[in-house]
Amino acid sequence: MGNLLCCVLVKQSDVAIKERFGKFEKVLNPGLQFVPWVIGDYVAGHLTLRLQQLDVQCETKTKDNVFVTVVASIQYRVLVDKASDAFYRLSNPTTQIKAYVFDVIRACVPKLNLDDVFEQKNEIAKSVEEELDKAMTAYGYEILQTLIIDIEPDQQVKRAMNEINAAARMRVAANEKAEAEKIIQIKRAEGEAESKYLSGLGIARQRQAIVDGLRDSVLGFAGNVPGTSAKDVLDMVMMTQYFDTMRDIGASSKSSSVFIPHGPGAVADVATQIRNGLLQAHHQTNA
Repeated sequence: MGNLLCCVLVKQSDVAIKERFGKFEKVLNPGLQFVPWVIGDYVAGHLTLRLQQLDVQCETKTKDNVFVTVVASIQYRVLVDKASDAFYRLSNPTTQIKAYVFDVIRACVPKLNLDDVFEQKNEIAKSVEEELDKAMTAYGYEILQTLIIDIEPDQQVKRAMNEINAAARMRVAANEKAEAEKIIQIKRAEGEAESKYLSGLGIARQRQAIVDGLRDSVLGFAGNVPGTSAKDVLDMVMMTQYFDTMRDIGASSKSSSVFIPHGPGAVADVATQIRNGLLQAHHQTNA
């Protein structure tokens, strides 16, 4: 019906290419357009002005000889003022775009190592966009944005990279664990040293208290009982402690056995040994 009335409907976000006897006449904008077929006018085709996206997968090799698949996403659209160029100069724009993407990626990626490819993917995308925009503008297409959406190395390379990363993390964890164990051992050794120091200090104070008590007892007994020497008092004290020790050993419920020389001579030997020890300590203190 539209052809009989010489009218053509162009949809929104589209343009139509009008020809007259096979020659380009004009670009028809959206809306109802008059195309008198009786004088040789007709619509040769339509172009969409919508934003279009093309994903391109390109396999290439890096500088360190690793094969990677780079996926680039190209967003483009037809320029309204160059719609005739987009319609007549390119029969398959997607093929042309892919060719430029392949050319730029395979020129940039082989100059970089694998790690640098991941780090400089924005620079690669910018290079692709600049080259595409410069080339496709002449054909009536505008490149709005280019994104590198994926960089996929070979599966064996990915597995090796993951193993290297895992080994590095395990090495760091082992170092941290060893450092923690070292700190624990140092703190344990410092605690044991402090404990032994305090224990020795307590034993020294205990022995000093015993010596002070014995001295006070000897002096007090000798002062209250005339004619008694310090030796007699010390022998009596030793005898008393000897019998107290024997009583404690006999009253103990433990099964261990202790053999101590028993008899009057044994007490004298013990007293002599203690006395000699005290005299030697006193001599060393005065020296």
